[in-house]
Amino acid sequence: MAEAALKFGAAETPLYREAPNNIEAEQALLGAMLVNNDAFYRVSDFLKSAHFYEPLHRKIFEVSAELIRMGKMANPVTIKTFLPADEKVGDMTVAQYLARLAAEAVTVINAADYGRAIYDLATRRALITVGEDMVNIAYDAPVDMSPSEQIEDAERRLFELAETGRYDGGFEAFTDAVKTAVDMANAAYMRDGHLSGISTGLRDVDRKLGGLQSSDLIILAGRPAMGKTSLVTNIAFNIAEAYQPAQQADGSFKAANGGVVGFFSLEMSSEQLATRIISEQTEISSSKIRRGEITEADFEKLVACAQTMQKIPLFIDATGGISIAQLAARARRLKRQRGLDVIVIDYVQLMQGSAKSSQNRVQEITEITTGLKALAKELNVPIIALSQLSRQVESRDDKRPQLSDLRESGSIEQDADVVLFVYRDEYYLQNKQPEEGTPEYEDWRIKFEKVKGKAELIIAKQRHGPTGTVDLAFEGQYTRFSDLAEEHHLPERFE
Repeated sequence: MAEAALKFGAAETPLYREAPNNIEAEQALLGAMLVNNDAFYRVSDFLKSAHFYEPLHRKIFEVSAELIRMGKMANPVTIKTFLPADEKVGDMTVAQYLARLAAEAVTVINAADYGRAIYDLATRRALITVGEDMVNIAYDAPVDMSPSEQIEDAERRLFELAETGRYDGGFEAFTDAVKTAVDMANAAYMRDGHLSGISTGLRDVDRKLGGLQSSDLIILAGRPAMGKTSLVTNIAFNIAEAYQPAQQADGSFKAANGGVVGFFSLEMSSEQLATRIISEQTEISSSKIRRGEITEADFEKLVACAQTMQKIPLFIDATGGISIAQLAARARRLKRQRGLDVIVIDYVQLMQGSAKSSQNRVQEITEITTGLKALAKELNVPIIALSQLSRQVESRDDKRPQLSDLRESGSIEQDADVVLFVYRDEYYLQNKQPEEGTPEYEDWRIKFEKVKGKAELIIAKQRHGPTGTVDLAFEGQYTRFSDLAEEHHLPERFE
């Protein structure tokens, strides 16, 4: 009886399970392609050679695709010279196998169905690989990999698999890169303002940057009270408010204008951030809102503003001291669930690296900025990260920031595609007010009137464009940055 049970158990759970595949579907698709090259165009937008299970089929698809893209005929005669002649398929040569594929080919009408079946099976095999790795790592439990790290790693791989159908990266043909570049130029031509990136809502900033570019790491830095958080909050709100979704061919949505914003606020709570945005939109001082010093008319404005704001795609995560791995996992999750076009982080120095780098602060910041740049490329979205400046700015006569003023600056300056500094002369001048009635007071007053309500956004580094200075208007009581009126636009100060 025991022997019978053992045999039964063995029959129920075979020791070896073959990975999901469908050789017949692969043969049918390749045969259809070799008989009628139009079959390739029915699957070319989603099927790659790597999705085939049989290595020889991969090679046949790759060679055929290359010939068809070059405008040449792909058939058993033309492609056999590009395949290994000495390889055998059972008792057939490669040339005989190609002839058999073409001879047994079915109608081209079914090509897309076969292609989809091959793609789905390849995705299932990739899922099995991720699952096996998860199980094996969980069993082995390396000392230097905590369970939370393993979850984050698995989440990353699953996200990449869901987004692209593959998670191994690798080389991309230059022709594909050129096509992407042309698509970007076309999108810029079609978009409002002819920007290649996402508009910040600030005219002069967009002119200099061309909007916020996908996969860029943008560092926005400044000394305390310069208005870093105010500026980035204004930009985040402008982008979310301008969001207009456009449906893609596959049923998903992409931003035609504006975008979905993920805001990681490590310094302020979500309520404080919302108060700032409401203050900016309603023109009611945020200090009055907090103290309750508002009229009934003001309150009605607040309610109306809040109702409008509920519709905009701005998502806030106010977790303090978040690690780069946690931030990446949450950003991926938001992209999968709601979409994601821009990430904002306030601010870099409040983030944490891994336990390994926590002893050395410079090393930790390096890990964080490198991680942020990698995340921007992975999600293909711009990341605006705020950063503090060192105190050496205060010891200079000209307090305009420079790249060397970035705290733990080496890696921040190196990893960033764009470095912006916010500077307000008004802040420093109002603290130097001389006694009224003195000759110095009159000089000070003239200088102060020139800079009152104005701010400078210094573009200290930009990989894709010019550096220089953009002048903005700043209304402190509403924490609002806006464009200066054209007629008062001062000449730009280039480095």
